Amino acid sequence: MSNNVYGIDLGTSNIKIYSRSDDTILVEKNMIAIENKNTLFAYGDSAFEMYEKAPGNIHISYPLSNGVIADIKNMELLIKYFINDLSKSNLKSGDYYIAVPTDVTEVEKRAFYDLIRDAGVKARKILVVEKAVADGLGLDIDVKNSQGVLIVNVGFDTTEISILSLGGIVLSRLIKVGGQKFDDAVRAAVRREFGLIIGGKTAENVKMSLTELEKAGKGAVVYGRDIVTGLPVERELPTQLINESLIEHFNTIIDNIKVILERTPPELAADIYRHGIYLTGGASQVNCLAELIQKGTGLHVNKSENPVTSVALGLSRIIKDDNYKSVAYAIEGMSK
Repeated sequence: MSNNVYGIDLGTSNIKIYSRSDDTILVEKNMIAIENKNTLFAYGDSAFEMYEKAPGNIHISYPLSNGVIADIKNMELLIKYFINDLSKSNLKSGDYYIAVPTDVTEVEKRAFYDLIRDAGVKARKILVVEKAVADGLGLDIDVKNSQGVLIVNVGFDTTEISILSLGGIVLSRLIKVGGQKFDDAVRAAVRREFGLIIGGKTAENVKMSLTELEKAGKGAVVYGRDIVTGLPVERELPTQLINESLIEHFNTIIDNIKVILERTPPELAADIYRHGIYLTGGASQVNCLAELIQKGTGLHVNKSENPVTSVALGLSRIIKDDNYKSVAYAIEGMSK
């Protein structure tokens, strides 16, 4: 097989691209900065650095929303530049494996295919892999056997809850709750309790550092704008306030896991009871989420060692191991 093979997990907050030639996974912010409506100013991590700080003539956005492509033109630009970076500006024709959420329409699924075809990356062959199947492989699960596996991927915009068996997806549910909703809840709580407006990045940093802060017995120090005076101020937030602001969204995820479990065939349910739930995705690292899922469902929760890159790791296994090639497929009506 040619070494010019890529596995792409578009994500929402972070894009992950596996490159076969050097066996590495690129992780960058899935973000683009456009100056004066038509000039590329920055992309990836450098665009994220400017987020919430840029002047009016520079528009910074995520081209993905709720797990699907919202801005195909900018997403094509991002793919082209990232692949160009990976190939060190020596782009050759190659094969592309792209992970897509299960619970989206056929039109949305086809948009992922069109994205790679039209991105100007010399795609020779484009194959689609169900995101949950790639997740399972990235978690080191043999997805092709007959045991039932429950995977919960908590991303930036969405949480995908899937039950796998025999290399396919038995049940799947995509809900619009994820890391961004957690950040919004933190911002709302800080505004309500302290009359303080903080940015999205600040909220994300507070959310991700909760576990360490609790261990150290400290509050989270944040900087923001006072609603009354309009002046910048510093505040220390109690960790309990942050935890309480997240509970509602955690409960939504737990309730949806229960809905999937209620619809699971008994034999697969027995497997899930034995092996537990597999928890992955960037936002799954938030303090107490795994513990609350375990308490709410009564099932053991296995936390991913690589929650951000688990889908890309799964794609790398499909690319490298012929045994798993069958889980990737071409979209009907389109040439391989």
